Amino acid sequence: MNNNHNHKNTNAVINRLSRAIGHMESVKKMMESGKDCSEVLVQIAAVKGAINNIGKIILQDHINNCVVDAIENNDKKVLEDLNSAIDKFIK
Repeated sequence: MNNNHNHKNTNAVINRLSRAIGHMESVKKMMESGKDCSEVLVQIAAVKGAINNIGKIILQDHINNCVVDAIENNDKKVLEDLNSAIDKFIK
């Protein structure tokens, strides 16, 4: 089984995470400066969307790499772990 987790989109995910973290810092500053709650909620919705998209990219990479390898090697644990992770991701 391949556990190095060097997927083709790793750098894109890291860049998106950095942007989402920066966006969250901006939302925090909005709250600290007393911005309108509606504006803050819109920004939080944007962050949630970004995080969901990051999760989708990670899931696709995982399926295309780890899960394919696991199927080829008859590794049922990876599939069990994937099911558990999807369950938590979707909640």
